[in-house]
Amino acid sequence: VQLQASGGGLVQAGGSLRLSCSASGRVLRINTLGWYRQAPGKERELVATKSSDGSADYADSVKGRFTIPRDNYERTVYLQMDTLKPEDTAVYYCYAQVYRATYWGQGTQVTVSS
Repeated sequence: VQLQASGGGLVQAGGSLRLSCSASGRVLRINTLGWYRQAPGKERELVATKSSDGSADYADSVKGRFTIPRDNYERTVYLQMDTLKPEDTAVYYCYAQVYRATYWGQGTQVTVSS
């Protein structure tokens, strides 16, 4: 499974960004798609996940501000980020869980200026 992420950039606090991550490869089903992020000097943290059944989970720090739409047909997951804060600045990584295997996309930088 290959994952291609895009959509990062520079935005002012209070603004919005939408990340996307498309999966390709010969796989019948992707169980979970989601996003992690890693800020400088910090450990990678889970941001949001979306299961194939439509259930979603969010980190407490982004609840009410981020949503994670998923298009199963297109094998694409998005991260809609609203009301961004400077502390959301990080490299964002998408991932896919296929049975017991985990695949990662390349990171995309999100920078929120105050």
